[in-house]
Amino acid sequence: MIWKLLLSVGLAALVTCAAPAYAQDKASQKFIKEAIEGNLAEVQIGQLAQQKGQSDGVKSFGQMLATDHGQANQKATQVASQLGVTPPTEPNAKQKKVYNRLSKLSDDKFDRAFASEMVKDHKKDIKEFEKAAKKGSGPAPAFANETLPILRKHLEASQALAKGK
Repeated sequence: MIWKLLLSVGLAALVTCAAPAYAQDKASQKFIKEAIEGNLAEVQIGQLAQQKGQSDGVKSFGQMLATDHGQANQKATQVASQLGVTPPTEPNAKQKKVYNRLSKLSDDKFDRAFASEMVKDHKKDIKEFEKAAKKGSGPAPAFANETLPILRKHLEASQALAKGK
């Protein structure tokens, strides 16, 4: 009888301790999957900006996006491997929709829509990365912390483009 009680208490303790770790792993896995999708989208949109951009600022920012998010994606893919996540190979449906919408624009219309979209996107990304960075230790929070300064730099550059500077 006593051993059943001890087994029950031990099992309950194990489940209680493991549940938060499992939830954190799920959150980290979801975060890194979405980060990779976002990086893939930013690389594609950055390349599009280099092709379709009217101003040198848009073309230059497009180059920065493609380079920085390409490098971030290499790191994110390593984190995905550590977390047991199969890295996505393309942006999500919503990101593809944004790309398709932008790809149909030209001249100043492209530049304005691109800058506006990048402001909105980077504000959202910064919130998500700040949330992930607060999750403590581990590869996903470390990646989020390491990437935040780059995202902030992109937000500042896209805001300057949106204001016409």
